[in-house]
Amino acid sequence: MLSMDTARTIVGIIGNVTALVLFSSPLPTIVKIWKKKSVEQYSAAPYLATFLNCGIWVLYATPSVHPNSFFLMTINGAGMAIDTVFLLVFLFFSDKNKRFKVGLIVLAEVVFMAALAIMVHTLAHTWKLRSTIVGSIVLVCCIVMYASPLAIMKLVITTKSVEYMPFSISLCFFMNGLCWTIYALIHIDPYILVPNGMGAVFGLVQLVLYAIYYKSNKIVEEKQVDMEVGFTQNGLSSNKG
Repeated sequence: MLSMDTARTIVGIIGNVTALVLFSSPLPTIVKIWKKKSVEQYSAAPYLATFLNCGIWVLYATPSVHPNSFFLMTINGAGMAIDTVFLLVFLFFSDKNKRFKVGLIVLAEVVFMAALAIMVHTLAHTWKLRSTIVGSIVLVCCIVMYASPLAIMKLVITTKSVEYMPFSISLCFFMNGLCWTIYALIHIDPYILVPNGMGAVFGLVQLVLYAIYYKSNKIVEEKQVDMEVGFTQNGLSSNKG
């Protein structure tokens, strides 16, 4: 029979895999932005929230703040590196106003993380106190990350289209939140449990919305294809005439 520590290690490994998939899931969207040379209606909110979230999780997982947090340290370090690349692409293909706003937010996030790291190591003299301070902040940031797609969910409901809410990201949000919820329940850690429990719920809501509006989205796409075929056939007929 598996011990609690072994079970937590196994779930932690699975959590790292699902988190890595989650952090990589915007890749098709980024590729689409690269090909179209425009961010169109895609929002930078998920990337900004994830960047800040990963940065503070890395601080939380350092041995001086919260010992024995290897899984949190490795996956969030990787997530921060991946998200940096995504943000650079997003900034490059944004218009001037959006680039300024997103760049300003990124700068503010970097300054905030640096200031927090300096203050917590200067003013808090025990790892338990540091863990409480950073854990409380990371809890809020994690909730923001998981709630960041709410703007896109509103767009989906308004337009009745899932074009700007990729299925892969929604599925990964749900699986990652669920996995880390289980991880936190094995040895109760409220800083991991609360935001990831909410993340699982947000992810499930996104999947439900996708199921509701995917069919209508397909109908619109089919109509567009029919119109394009019709225009092509009409053009050919005119040329023959």
